[in-house]
Amino acid sequence: MSGLRETFEAETTTGGDALYPVQAPGSPLYAEAQPPRRSGLPTALFVHGLGGSTRNWEPLMAELAATVDGHAVDLPGFGQSPPPDDGDLSLDAHTRAVVDHLERSGRGPVHLFGNSLGGAVATRLAATRPDLVRSLTLISPALPELPPQTTAWPTGLLALPGASGVIRRASRGGSFEFQTQALLELCYGDPGSIPPERRALMVSEYRRRAQLPYALDVLSRSARGIVRAYTERGEHSLWRQAEQVTAPTLLVYGLKDKLVGYRMARRASRAFADSRLMVLPHAGHVAMMEFPALVAARVEDFLAELDGRAR
Repeated sequence: MSGLRETFEAETTTGGDALYPVQAPGSPLYAEAQPPRRSGLPTALFVHGLGGSTRNWEPLMAELAATVDGHAVDLPGFGQSPPPDDGDLSLDAHTRAVVDHLERSGRGPVHLFGNSLGGAVATRLAATRPDLVRSLTLISPALPELPPQTTAWPTGLLALPGASGVIRRASRGGSFEFQTQALLELCYGDPGSIPPERRALMVSEYRRRAQLPYALDVLSRSARGIVRAYTERGEHSLWRQAEQVTAPTLLVYGLKDKLVGYRMARRASRAFADSRLMVLPHAGHVAMMEFPALVAARVEDFLAELDGRAR
């Protein structure tokens, strides 16, 4: 994918004012900082889900600006980050990219947040590199759910060979507004609650991504990486790794989630040794975007609990 680097650099024209590059071997990354409201706050790192970007975390990061020094990272091939030179978009590769980011920035150990694919990345990272993680907050993490609920099957089909071509042909002629709405219907409990100005930003970002030559291929390869991770057994199993996590963990699930079934909340609560659970009845797959204030309040209580425990 190295031949796409020039295309990426020419088309990287959007992004937040606080976006900054992080050089990592084979996978140059971009990250976004939320300026903290005071100095000396603990560092938090936010990892988005499949097809997402740092912008998925902006509402929650803003709510937590008085609690953590927040940084969100664009995984390889997503947001503003170009695809990796070796084309590896497996779960292990995404995890290595986040580890590289933490090691090169020198910010670890951090309060680590992950949503969906980012939740699987965060789980694997916390299990294999506990020295980099103070706490774990997982919002609808993509941990193996077999069989998946029927509403998640279309996303799973992204992993099939040739899926990117099928999607490209199927979406031809459809407006970006319509395609964005379909995505919101899948991820939100109530898409009608999105303010018009934020919806316009979402359409703009969808349009930008759709015009990148590698976007669908990255999406398909990363989906394939999740499916492959779901089938792993032994010590490399995600559920086994969840059991190995020693960091205190906050689990957040939405009852209207069409991609990660709420039934997994009970299993996750048992798997993570030091866990607590938050359930939002009206949230879908991206609770941090739908209910940032509620999630932030629970995170603040969680971190205060850990701070009191440390004292």
